[in-house]
Amino acid sequence: MEIYSIGFTQKSAAEFFGALKAHGIERLLDVRLNNTSQLAAFAKQADLAYFLSEICGAAYEHEPLLAPTQEMLDAFKKKKGSWEDYTEAYLALIRSRKVESVLSKSSFEKKTVLLCSEPTAEHCHRRLALEYLQQQWIGVVIHHL
Repeated sequence: MEIYSIGFTQKSAAEFFGALKAHGIERLLDVRLNNTSQLAAFAKQADLAYFLSEICGAAYEHEPLLAPTQEMLDAFKKKKGSWEDYTEAYLALIRSRKVESVLSKSSFEKKTVLLCSEPTAEHCHRRLALEYLQQQWIGVVIHHL
C-alpha cells in the first residue's frame, strides 16, 4: 500500500494539483488542525474539496485524529521548541489516540495523500504520522511529493 504526503506552502496551485494528478491521487486526507485559515489560499477546506474534485477527481477528508494539538504547535512554532520534543509529544499523542486501530486501513487502498502546510515533510507531523502507520501496518510505502 502506497501512501503519499504533500504540503501546500511554497507551491502554486498548478504545482500542487499537478503533482496530485500526476500521481493519480484519489483521496486527500487533510491532517491539519486548522484547515480554514485565510493564509491557506487554495488549500482552505471548502475550496480544496471543490478543486480536488474538479481538477483531480479526488475526494477530500479532514482527519483531525492525525493533527497535533494547538498546545503542541504553539510550543514548537511560537515558543521555538525543539523538533525532538515535538516529535516525542506528537508520537505519544497518536499512540494514545490508537490511530492504527481507529483509522480504516482499507480506506488507504485508494491512492491517498496526507496534506499539511509545511513545504517539505522533514519537519512535519505528516511524515511522523506516516512513519508511525508504516510501523503498525504491514506493507506501507511512503512517498513525499
